[in-house]
Amino acid sequence: MTDFHALGLSKSIVATVSQLGFATATPIQEKAIPVVLEGRDLIGLAQTGTGKTAAFGLPIIEMLVAANRRPEARTTRALILAPTRELVNQIGDNLRNFVKKQPLKINQVVGGASINKQQFQLERGTDILVATPGRLLDLIARNALSLSAVTHLVLDEADQMLDLGFIHDLRKIAKMVPAKRQTLLFSATMPKAIADLAGSFLSNPVKVEVSPPGKAADKVEQYVHFVNGQNHKTELLKQALADNPDGRAIVFLRTKHGAEKLMKHLDLTGHSVASIHGNKSQGQRERALKGFRDGSIKTLIATDVAARGIDIPAVSHVFNYDLPEVPDAYVHRIGRTARAGRDGIAIAFCGPEEGRLLRDIERLMGIEISVASGEPHADMNRSATRNNRRGGNNRNHAQPQARKDGRAPQAKREDGQKRDHRPAKSEQGDQNRQGRRPRRQRPSQGGARAGGGQRRDG
Repeated sequence: MTDFHALGLSKSIVATVSQLGFATATPIQEKAIPVVLEGRDLIGLAQTGTGKTAAFGLPIIEMLVAANRRPEARTTRALILAPTRELVNQIGDNLRNFVKKQPLKINQVVGGASINKQQFQLERGTDILVATPGRLLDLIARNALSLSAVTHLVLDEADQMLDLGFIHDLRKIAKMVPAKRQTLLFSATMPKAIADLAGSFLSNPVKVEVSPPGKAADKVEQYVHFVNGQNHKTELLKQALADNPDGRAIVFLRTKHGAEKLMKHLDLTGHSVASIHGNKSQGQRERALKGFRDGSIKTLIATDVAARGIDIPAVSHVFNYDLPEVPDAYVHRIGRTARAGRDGIAIAFCGPEEGRLLRDIERLMGIEISVASGEPHADMNRSATRNNRRGGNNRNHAQPQARKDGRAPQAKREDGQKRDHRPAKSEQGDQNRQGRRPRRQRPSQGGARAGGGQRRDG
């Protein structure tokens, strides 16, 4: 374990971090901070929840303070790009905590909020600007901001930015920032598209990696229910939520329409629920997250817009109501639970036409997820990962096996009592073919690949 002072940070920065309750650096912070302080470009591969914001934020703050310059009007000295409103807001909040004793101004701009207000905030200049790519370009088009003074550029969750169709926006932005700058790229995965992006943005970067791609959180238990259709999924979900009245759950779907429909159904049936997706205004999304964070809302229905922007340690369950088209998204979804050293449970529903998606997920993670109920569909071949029958993430300690009655085992709550997350058997759902791919996956649904569809501004 390394303390922050040993990484080259000043006493004032270390004192601020210590007051926030952080005594030692996480692995990504330990590897990245010294490299960033040297002024080198960096590629950081790490999952969400590993402390990446401090890994790039603390050394950038250190260097901006040392430079002792004030930003010129309608410029920013450091630019941090993130794919969603939630992640931009989370990064901005963390950075403000880090600069409480420093003379630095932080702004954030996202779609769904007043662009006139954001334009006014940028007039006097900004030290660190956190932004979604689409809204950033909108402000530049209004001459509200110039990127000519940027000395530090950060691309956070770069793989999701490509999945959401931001590649063209990123290339436009790359032409607007000075060639002489420091660029940091952070991503949970390193597909070819990210390698190509890094090649065009970074100069002789140092690569640091703290967790292999496809690895889930250390304490998350995973189960899958093979279901007959949408009604079957909904009944299993409602039973699971009823069995865990004190827990907090995030339920992921592929489409905005599906998320809103499920939220309204659960609300009508007496569940404490809210939804968050691309059609919600910034205010609606912030209210939903606030209620979920303080516990007044127990269940959050979401598209992949929330997969990387929610850092709430109290999340006990993640449900994959629809399996994602991109297998990496599954890892990010279930990473919303088992945070801050807690246990967590991830439950997936696999419909008749989602077998390929489940197989791709298991191949990525190198495991076979334990079956909680139902039988694999006729065209579902799981032999590729047959050697690993445990439903977690290759943990060294033994994992509970699925029960003979088809239900998942019980998990212990923090108070020592057993938390029964097992959905009871429901009646046969309808025979609607659930889980089929939408006719057109738009980026706002979290399933689009790089460059596809319309731009969605977080």
